[in-house]
Order: sequence, then structure tokens, then C-alpha cells
Amino acid sequence: MINNTIAVVRGGGDLASGVAHALHKSGFKVLILEVAQPKAIRRKVSFAQAVFDGHTIVEDVKAVKAVTKQDIEALWNQGCIPVCVDPEASLLKEVKADVVIDALLAKKNIGMRRDMAPITIALGPGFQAGKDVDIVIETNRGHNLGRLIYDGYAESNTGIPGSIKGYTEERVLRAPRDGQIRTVLNIGDEVKKGEIICYIDNEPVQAAIDGIIRGLIMNNLQVTKDGKIGDIDPRGIREYCFTISDKARTIGGAVLEAILSAQKS
Repeated sequence: MINNTIAVVRGGGDLASGVAHALHKSGFKVLILEVAQPKAIRRKVSFAQAVFDGHTIVEDVKAVKAVTKQDIEALWNQGCIPVCVDPEASLLKEVKADVVIDALLAKKNIGMRRDMAPITIALGPGFQAGKDVDIVIETNRGHNLGRLIYDGYAESNTGIPGSIKGYTEERVLRAPRDGQIRTVLNIGDEVKKGEIICYIDNEPVQAAIDGIIRGLIMNNLQVTKDGKIGDIDPRGIREYCFTISDKARTIGGAVLEAILSAQKS
């Protein structure tokens, strides 16, 4: 049954990619829908990067940019994940999805409907399980991370980044103004407190802590004031920049459980 199951994932950021990776490795036909200029932070583990580069690989799984249904079918036959620019999910009219997963993590519902597929799943706050979608997956770190919610909502957005070695907001890079990002350092680079990582127009963005740059959005993209543009990992382990996170793996497993339990019922 799994080999013929089509799972459409809205979004190609790091958590969405953790889901897509888990489903692909489990034998699902996975299709990712993205926007024209994704602002994924953890680009090295985000299938969204295929929108810019034409293709990308995350932990031995290849994703390739596609346009038509024929492209999608061909890539599935090649063992790849197709990535399409389709924020409105219009391809659902042509691709008969068995499952649609909203992994945009917008903290609100952006066009997700329960009638999009026989099984609908959403990650995080902004959705009511049993109304907007069939199942909501908890994304807040802690005891309930990955919990399947069949009635009600996930925990509200705290606005506070998860703690790593005691650092929360200090490890997040935010744009000091609206403008265009110009990167100086790259993902995987070591950084010291006070070092310039990038510029927004001519305004520098400096590291608030020592560590390794784990995430940084694409060079030359337009950003908005206070928007997240990168993050620093104080653990200093470079490998973490290029591998799927514990959180993404947990959520990927939860989505797999949700699909299999829904198919069984």
C-alpha cells in the first residue's frame, strides 16, 4: 500500500524536509510544494534549496525541481523527490494525493483544507484537528513533541527559540531592518561573538555568541525587519549543520505514524 501512496508536503524547510525524508525512505511517493523564493534557514538540510539550485541532496536523498505532472512522475521513477513552485497547491488538481501535510510552520492556516486529500495533517499551531485537518502534530519542544492530536490544537507559539546549551534568542540571527541580505560567512563556518556574519543592505549583523553557523538564508534575498535570517549552534559540532535534526526526525516519525494509523482505521 505504501509504495502507491502519494504524500504531498507543503513547504520544504528543515522540519518539512525531515518529514519528506522519512516518508521517502519509507516508500512513499513524496511531492514538495514551495514558494518561488524560499527563505529556509537550515538550507543544507532543506529540500527547498532545489528551487534555487535545480537539485539538492539531504542525507543521500535527492530532490529535483519539477514543473509538470510528467516531471513529477519521471522523478518518482528515478527515486527522487520532486519539488514544485506551487504555493497555492494547484497541482493537487492533477496529482491525486492520498495525504497532504502542511509543514509551512506559518503558525496560521494558509489555505489548508481537510478536503484536500483523504488524510490531512498539519504541523504546529494554527490548525484545529478534526476541523482544518484530520491530525495535528505537536512541534513545540518538550514532553509532547511529536504527539498526535486528533481533536483540538497544538500548543501556542511561545515566540521563544528552543534552548541549546542554555541559549535561546541569543543564537538566532534576525534582520535589523528591511533590505537585502549580503552574506559574509557561510553555513558550517565557526564564528566568534561580535563577528560580522552578514549585512542587511549596509547594516551589519553580528554574532551574539560563539559557535558554528547552522543556518543562514540565501544570499541576496529580500528580508523583513526582525525576521529570522540564521542561527548559531553553540555546541560547535559542524556535522549538525548538514544532518537532519532530532526535532525534524521526531516529527517525521510522528507524521509516518499518523498516516499509517489513519490508513488502518
